[in-house]
Amino acid sequence: MSQATQTSDKSAPQVGISWGKIILYGAIFLIVAYCLGPVLWQLLTSFKVNEDIETIPNVYFPTRYTLGHYQQLFIRRPFLWYLFNSAFVSISSTVLCLGIGAPAAYALTRLKLPGERIILIGVLVVTLFPYILLFLGLLETIKTLGLGNNYLALIVPYTAKNLPLTILVLRSFFKQLPTDLEDMAKVDGYKTWQILLKIVLPLTVPALVTTGILAFIFAWNEFLFALTFITEETMKTIPVAVSQISGATQFETPYGPLAAATILGTLPLIVLVLFFQRKIVQGLTAGAVKG
Repeated sequence: MSQATQTSDKSAPQVGISWGKIILYGAIFLIVAYCLGPVLWQLLTSFKVNEDIETIPNVYFPTRYTLGHYQQLFIRRPFLWYLFNSAFVSISSTVLCLGIGAPAAYALTRLKLPGERIILIGVLVVTLFPYILLFLGLLETIKTLGLGNNYLALIVPYTAKNLPLTILVLRSFFKQLPTDLEDMAKVDGYKTWQILLKIVLPLTVPALVTTGILAFIFAWNEFLFALTFITEETMKTIPVAVSQISGATQFETPYGPLAAATILGTLPLIVLVLFFQRKIVQGLTAGAVKG
């Protein structure tokens, strides 16, 4: 009986508490709550009635909800135009960044250019240079060229700001591609631009998506240039429009419409990142392992 009892005890599953997993999951929960807490607060505020928003102490999970704050955005202001302006400017600058940055990165990777090291140092310096210091020079340029209240006043600076980073990121991906396919293509008579379009770019789609999203997010969220170079109401972008939402009186802060505008302005970025999630992960991890 004693041997059978010992055998059954050994075969019984060991049930215990893994403190390592508990700490890990607890840390993950705290990080997620810290990151998503403000977003959840804005989302709930956008649906609260004004009485719940102004109540002290705060009403975190209200029992009454309203869509009035969202309706005010489209009734009192041309919010669809704001969305269109931000989308047009961001997409245009992103396309220009990739269209100019990809050939430039490939040229700096595969072609032996005179002064290549100096060019790379210049690109790196421009990347690290605070773009806010260019503000006065850009303002004078915009005035001289008469580009005020013109989409080009935003598209060109956004492209110039994101282009150096685009070149550096894409160059790092191009360097990791084997040259065998390109050499075979040259033997078959492919020209340089054909190799880039038909071989290199299809192999680096995750890198293009990742770089493009970074450029898009910067252009979508940029505030200072959009505030200064665009003054016409129907041409303003989302960040400027949100900052200028006012209440019925001078002393009223419209927390509900502000929260609704914030959610609507952030939603396209969330959808974009979720849609390209796999490509972004591939692009971020492509350079982690080489060989």
